[in-house]
Amino acid sequence: MAGRTQRELYAVIDGELSWSESELPERERTKHVHRLHPYLGKFPPQLAETLLRRSFGPGALVYDPFAGSGTTLVEATVQGMHAVGCDVSAFNCLLAGVKSAPPDVAAVQAELDRALALPPDPSARGEWLEQWFGPRALAELAGFRRALDGSPQRDVLAVVLSRAARSARRVPHHALDEARTPVTAPYWCHKHRRECRPVAEAARFLRRYAADTVRRLAEYAQLRRDVSAAMLHDDARSAPLPDGIDGVVTSPPYPGLIDYHEQHRYAYELLGLDDRRELELGAAALGATRRAIAAYCDGIVEALAHTRRHLRPSARVAIVVNDSRELYGDIVQRAGFRLESRTVRHVNRRTGRRAGEYFEDVLWLVARTSRARAAR
Repeated sequence: MAGRTQRELYAVIDGELSWSESELPERERTKHVHRLHPYLGKFPPQLAETLLRRSFGPGALVYDPFAGSGTTLVEATVQGMHAVGCDVSAFNCLLAGVKSAPPDVAAVQAELDRALALPPDPSARGEWLEQWFGPRALAELAGFRRALDGSPQRDVLAVVLSRAARSARRVPHHALDEARTPVTAPYWCHKHRRECRPVAEAARFLRRYAADTVRRLAEYAQLRRDVSAAMLHDDARSAPLPDGIDGVVTSPPYPGLIDYHEQHRYAYELLGLDDRRELELGAAALGATRRAIAAYCDGIVEALAHTRRHLRPSARVAIVVNDSRELYGDIVQRAGFRLESRTVRHVNRRTGRRAGEYFEDVLWLVARTSRARAAR
C-alpha cells in the first residue's frame, strides 16, 4: 500500500468488505452469539457473511482450518451451509462449538438457574488461580463450576464461567486483554478515568453473563438453519477432514502477534482444558525472528496443502490476512493453489486505546491442477 494516495487506495478497496466504526458499531459487529465471549483477533461476522454469500449457496460444506471463536461456522449455519472448523486451542473449540450448535434455550436457562443457586466453594485452590483472583471471587467461580459435572449443558455453562472469570480477575478494567501481572492495589483506570480497585467478587458477572447468554442464544436460534456444524480439536496440518469440501473461509493467525492459549489462561486453569500451545502457528512467544517467520510459513503451507487434498475440484478458498510481510504469495504457491484475486480491505479498528486503522487483503484461491503442480 506504500506510495499510494488515499484516492488511489480507495479506488481499489471493495466497499462491501470495509466499514468505518460509525457504519458498523460494536453492538452490530457482536450480534447474537458473536459476543458470547470476548475474543482477541476475531474478524467481523459481516465480513464472513459477505465472503460466504458471494461464493457458496445453501447446502454447501464450508471449512475453516483456523476457526478461532467460530465466526465462519456461525455465519455459515445462518446461511444454511454445513460447516466444519478446526483449531488446536481447546478453549477455541469449546467456544466455537457452543456458538454454532443448535441451542436449546429452555434447557440452558434451567441449567444456568441451577448453577447460579449453588453456594460458593471456598476450598478452591491453585497457585495461578489464587494469584489472579480474590478469595471471594475464586470461591464464587468454583461454586458455579460444580454445576458443570454431569450437566447436559456443560459447554454453555463453561463459556459463561470463563466469561465471568475474565471480568473477575485482578486486572485493570482498561486492560482485560493485555494484563501480564495481577493488580492488588488501587490504580488509575483509563476506562473510567478515575481511581479503581481490583475486582473482588464474581457473582455479579455470573448473573449478568448468564442472562446475556440466554438472550443471545435465543436470537441465534431464530436465525440458525437446520444444518450441521462440527469443531475439530486438532492440528490443521493433519486433522481428519471430510472429503468434498465446497470451500474455505478463514483468517489465519498472524506471526508473533497473539498467544491463543495464554489469552484464555483463566479458562484453562478453571476448566482443566488440554493445553496444546506447542502446536500454535505464529505464537507471540516465538517472536518474529527470521527463523520464527520461516516456521510460520511452513506451518501455514502444510495446513493449506492438507486442506486442498479434501476440496472439491471447483472449491474456492478465501483467506483474510494482513500480509504486510508479503508472505502469502509464496505460501499460496507452495501449498498448491493459484491466486485468483487479491482484494484490499480497509480496517477501521475499534475505538478506545487500540484505535487506529490499517489494511488487510482478502485472497481468493483455487487449487492448481495436478498437471500444473507436477510441472513445479
